[in-house]
Formats: sequence, structure tokens, C-alpha cells
Amino acid sequence: MAGLRERKKEQTRQRLAATAWRLFAERGFEAVTVSEIAEAAEVAKATLFSYFPTKESLALQGVGDEDLAGIVAGRPAGTSPLDALRTHYRDFAAGPMTGIDTEILVSRVRVIFDSPALSSAADALLYQQRQKLAEVLAAEHGETAAALMAAQISASLVTLQETFFRRLAAGASLEDARRRLAEDVELAFGLLAHGLDPFASGRRPARDEPAPAEDPTTTDGPTATDGPRTAGHHDRTDRNKHRNEQ
Repeated sequence: MAGLRERKKEQTRQRLAATAWRLFAERGFEAVTVSEIAEAAEVAKATLFSYFPTKESLALQGVGDEDLAGIVAGRPAGTSPLDALRTHYRDFAAGPMTGIDTEILVSRVRVIFDSPALSSAADALLYQQRQKLAEVLAAEHGETAAALMAAQISASLVTLQETFFRRLAAGASLEDARRRLAEDVELAFGLLAHGLDPFASGRRPARDEPAPAEDPTTTDGPTATDGPRTAGHHDRTDRNKHRNEQ
């Protein structure tokens, strides 16, 4: 009996979510009330709230659910947090992505993008995800460094996801969007691993190439260590020469 009861609960949950998304797609998130969703799904309003505490939770299932903190905490010994996350996203981008209804996915993405309330609620969920990642990183790197690392990683991953969804919404095929996502994963983690300097010169470092170190012997200007002293010396020499000539 317990198994049957759980199956019925899951069926009700799925029916509520599907009904809500149909109404959101037709009229927009703000225009649909919880009472209308419950009536269309043929359940009591109280029943709806027993499954979904808010209208936003109906629309944001899955947002922020990816366990970044768990990926980092459970990584193999000797693997850096960034490499663990990079491997995860490489595998995801390389996967077949079967069972995805592109039309439904695009419809849901548009509803979220078009709703300030949903976008704000999604940001709150992603912030919680970022905080959990920072807590795991803090054990190894300290609170401030962990917060900065988590912020940069989370911002990059959110950008990857948004870019992927926007390509689908613009009409790209799922296969093309997946292929370009794989390229973007390498770009994003290259930036995270090596910083912005290699990219400022117009060159992308190889997949696991370390960022190039500056060679002081080939630097056109003064080095970071003796630049101010050298510049000041030349300034004083020029001023003295000018006074002598006068």
C-alpha cells in the first residue's frame, strides 16, 4: 500500500506541475493564480500547497538543484575542486541529452526569462547553491578565498546554462546547442583556471595549459618590481639635465 500511495502522490505532483506550466506558457507567470492551477488540476488549493509551498516553486523545479558542493566534497583524492567540476560539466555536455523535449524546455525557459518574479526567485536559489559550495571550499581555502572562488565558479556556470537555453530559444537544434555547450565549457573553465591575462592577448590556453608567465627579459616596459624606481630615476635625470642646460 505504501508503494501505491507514493505513486499516487507522484502522479498528483506531476499533474500539478504540468498544469501550472501549461497555464504559465499560455498566459505568463504573473497572470496565473494558484487557485486557477488547483482548479485546472482538479485538486483543492490546500492540496496544491502540500506539494508546492509557493507558486514560484511550481515553476522552478530543478533550478539550483545541481549539487556543486557535493561534487567538490566527493571528488577523488588529488583532484582539485575546479578539475572535479570541469569533469562533471564535460561529461554532461558530451552526453546524448536524450528524453529532452526541446519545445517544452524552450517554453519553460521563456516563462522564467520573461518574469521578473521568477528570475528573482531563481537568483535566490542559485545564491543558496553558491553558499553551499563556498562552505565546502572554506575548509581548504579559508572563508574569503572560498567565497570568491564560489562566486566566480557559480557565475560562470550560470552563464553557461543561460547561453545554452537562449540558443535553444533562438531556434538552435538540441545537438548544435549541446556541441557549442561543450566548447563553452572548455572556455569557461579555461578562464577560471588561468585567469583573464592569456585571453587579453587574443590567445586561448590549451585545455590544461598553465597561464604563461611574464618574461622580464622580453618586457618592453619596466618590471613590476623595479618599474617605479626606474621610472623615478629617469625622471630625476631628465630634470637635472634640463636645469644644467639652462
